[in-house]
Amino acid sequence: MFLHSVSLWNLAFYAFMVVLATLGVWDVFFDFEENKCSMSYMFEYPEYQKIELPKKLTKRYPSYELYLYGEGSYADEHKALPLTGIPVLFLPGNAGSYKQVRSIGSIALRKAEDIDFKYHFDFFSVNFNEELVALYGGSLRKQTKFVHQCIKTILKLYKGQEFAPTSVTIVGHSMGGLVARALLTLKNFKQDLINLLVTQATPHVAPVMPLDRFITEFYMTVNDYWILNARNINLTTLSVAGGFRDYQVRSGLTFLPKLSHQTSALSVVVTISKVLYSTIVDTEERQKGNGVSTPVNGRQSSAVPKTWVSTDHLSIVWCKQLQLTTIRAFLDLIDADTKQITQKPKKKLSVLNHHFIRHPAKQFEENPSIISDFPGLTSRKVILNLSGLYYNIELLNFEQIYQAFKVNVVSKCSRSKAEEKTSIYKLHIPWSYEDSLTIAQVPSSTEISLKLHVAQPENDSHVALLKMYTVPDCKYEVVSFHGGAYPAYVVSSIMLAYGGQLSSLLTTGYCLEYATILDKEAKPYRVDPFVIMIKFLLGYRWFKDLWDGLFLPELEAIVLTSQSMCFPLVSLILFLLGTCTAYWSGLLSSASVQLLSSLWLALKGPVELPKDVRANASDLPFATSVFLIVSWTTCGALSILLSYLYYVFKVVHLQACLTTFRNSQQVNPKHSRRSEKKSNHHKDSPVQSLRLSVQDVEDSLRMHGTVINLLTWVVLLSLPSLIYWLKNLGYYFKLQPDPCKPLVFLLTPAVGILGNSYTLSVKSSKLLKSTSQFPLPLAVGFIAFGSTHLYRVPNFVVVPLLYHALCNFL
Repeated sequence: MFLHSVSLWNLAFYAFMVVLATLGVWDVFFDFEENKCSMSYMFEYPEYQKIELPKKLTKRYPSYELYLYGEGSYADEHKALPLTGIPVLFLPGNAGSYKQVRSIGSIALRKAEDIDFKYHFDFFSVNFNEELVALYGGSLRKQTKFVHQCIKTILKLYKGQEFAPTSVTIVGHSMGGLVARALLTLKNFKQDLINLLVTQATPHVAPVMPLDRFITEFYMTVNDYWILNARNINLTTLSVAGGFRDYQVRSGLTFLPKLSHQTSALSVVVTISKVLYSTIVDTEERQKGNGVSTPVNGRQSSAVPKTWVSTDHLSIVWCKQLQLTTIRAFLDLIDADTKQITQKPKKKLSVLNHHFIRHPAKQFEENPSIISDFPGLTSRKVILNLSGLYYNIELLNFEQIYQAFKVNVVSKCSRSKAEEKTSIYKLHIPWSYEDSLTIAQVPSSTEISLKLHVAQPENDSHVALLKMYTVPDCKYEVVSFHGGAYPAYVVSSIMLAYGGQLSSLLTTGYCLEYATILDKEAKPYRVDPFVIMIKFLLGYRWFKDLWDGLFLPELEAIVLTSQSMCFPLVSLILFLLGTCTAYWSGLLSSASVQLLSSLWLALKGPVELPKDVRANASDLPFATSVFLIVSWTTCGALSILLSYLYYVFKVVHLQACLTTFRNSQQVNPKHSRRSEKKSNHHKDSPVQSLRLSVQDVEDSLRMHGTVINLLTWVVLLSLPSLIYWLKNLGYYFKLQPDPCKPLVFLLTPAVGILGNSYTLSVKSSKLLKSTSQFPLPLAVGFIAFGSTHLYRVPNFVVVPLLYHALCNFL
């Protein structure tokens, strides 16, 4: 029935959008170089010594622990405590384990052995019970306070030692890095307790998926504090991004601004081996006429010297090349007088620049420069006929993160001359540290993917460069080709279809098919112009003052623009993809209801159609009371899930009733005609509001299908807090704070009423006209206020559902 209601052209369009989305997913998740990181191994069995914490602290944070990492004789010697080394605290991220410290801890131990333990590091790690803090932000503040107490405990372990430390170095992975920055926002925290902060793949700018208000509020608190107190923050901070392999946290979110002339904030993209490093050096020597380089297979990597491999979100923790670079920097930061990390900001900045930014290879002062423009969706060929060894190709108009190019470098030369020689192609982005290197043997055809992590600032006039270290007597051709707000757009399309069904019920008395009404109502010109107009008006001071005076939240388009994520046609593309997803999700939900109803009939037998619109509502008060009690005593998301299942159960039961009736029509057509006449008679009678016809049931099922689509996304967006609650059920029976609890007290009764309602009792309501007008402004609201703050989407959804439920009574 669902497929019959949509034209072949629309079906072809939705199929095309699926192909387009699949290509995009492939580009994000699979179109990058293979993982070139070397695994870091332990030479002795790793041991994690649990540090005893004060009883009050253990009682307050029962699921958190502090460990000291060690191996072999080092672990045996330090079991007795106190300690004599340099303290480093590792903070795991979302769902991270305290055992992830073993990679950097083991490498540090090996380096200490190399210098006969003249200096050594004591690596501590916090066990956050692998909490899903990227999905549920309610425990971020709790983690921050616990880390503060851990730092105090660690420093007490060194009391009485000759070179006792007064501060610790923190290495934070993912959300652990944000927790480390949040320490400065605590009321009684002393900034001098941290001497250096290194974050790995930490989304500093904004959350990847803001699924509840607690995450957003935490980010605002941290970032606002660092901005407002920039001149008072003297903490040297290094942020290391994973590159394009890290599809969980895009590198643009990891970049930290320099807060003031007194602070040091460096942001780099990790992008090796010593073989690759020697190739670069040999190439430079070869350009001066000294030596021949070693051939290396083609690979693309990026910007940290002696690392030069892109890492995914997890491998950045164990990537041997990166951890070696980090430990080398730590060793160079040690003050010989105090035997601890230096307190001199200038030296810290100098050392970090040396290890994480500066490249050892020289660049020629004079080299030919070639300009290549990227004006649109086009291709362009550049032939290098010069005899030089080094070329600069200026990539004009390559400045936004939404731009993606494929550059194919073709080298043509005789096999004898090019034997055992390599070319090096370097993409240089002057406004951020995200350079990438590609190594290729010649002759060859090498494909280079050009993408940006950070857009070019408005006041920056630099141009991206493709630097080519080439082989003499070879000709080169360069050919270029172009090649989380998504849920809000999906729900926006479904909401427009929902509004269309309510309007058709008001004007015609019938509810149209979901696919038909989706094709009619889900148009981008019904949503985007309002958002564009509001964004334009916010550029005027009077309108901005009026906006702020009404306490309206910041427009999402402005937030996306500040993150360099807003570009031409992005909203249109997302809307089309959202409509496509809404269509296929409608097909899936319709098929699921049909399948479950068939299973119902197979297990329980035929079910008769209810004769009265209130026949199935006897369990409503009890069910609603149970759901509210569950929300109050355990977790709001659990209550939402249970009410959703209750609603689906009611719809499946109604579908089974309709299927039974249709089957009986085929068996006894005379009886079915009498039933139809009787049904029509009741339609004309004074008591028609209490009697159901087959048409009423079909209309109700169409409306129920759309509501199921809306509720499915509400459940999906509330699942993170439910997962968090289930994971910590052994420690806490009641989720606090609970982001879904306020929503439950409105959504649960509304869902319960709608699950027992029919269009027959709705279309005569005085509220139906007002209810049918809500979906359009709410669809605009999803895009205007819910694109980056996804936790707002369920709050918008509950409004029309609540009015729809009230239509059964008014």
